[in-house]
Amino acid sequence: MRIADFPVPDTAAARGAYALAVAYQPPSITAHAIRSWLWAEGFAVVAGLEDVDHELLYTAALLHDIGTVTEFDNHTISYEHAGGHVAVALTAGAGWPAERRQRVLEVVVRHNWPSVDPQFDVEGHLLETATGLDISGVGADALPEEFLREVLAGYSRGDLAAVFGACVVEQAARKPATSARRLVDGGVVRKLQDNPLERLG
Repeated sequence: MRIADFPVPDTAAARGAYALAVAYQPPSITAHAIRSWLWAEGFAVVAGLEDVDHELLYTAALLHDIGTVTEFDNHTISYEHAGGHVAVALTAGAGWPAERRQRVLEVVVRHNWPSVDPQFDVEGHLLETATGLDISGVGADALPEEFLREVLAGYSRGDLAAVFGACVVEQAARKPATSARRLVDGGVVRKLQDNPLERLG
């Protein structure tokens, strides 16, 4: 398993998602988004999951945390809902039909669920599993170590633990009824620091 096995979709939505991520997110959040996409694609292979919408998965992965940045923050709803609506707007401009735009919102929102059944939502399951690996280290042994090291070499974790940890803590304090509060209460700051990927990258 290599990065080259997973080409970036050559579509307007994918290019737009990358452009937004780079323009608005801190570099460590964008690197986290790209790693999450690559982990998701890797998990799809090892689990033998088929019928994955790769463009949808990439677009959702690149934008799943964009609701944490000032320009797209929402003062009432959770950052994953805010980011999902950014993805809806982007994909509307790319010409996606309403049903598929709804799917990108669902996948972004579900990445913060405790778990997602792949039979219910395969892309939501893959993104939830992938972000769980990149934030908490869960499932690291399911992917080849050579692949983990290649991805981490190409997309460094940098100051992700500090930057994302601060984002979630701030969101939890300001919007205590959202999933950010659950993440903070569940020890996300410590999990970021103790993630075994920190020792591989």
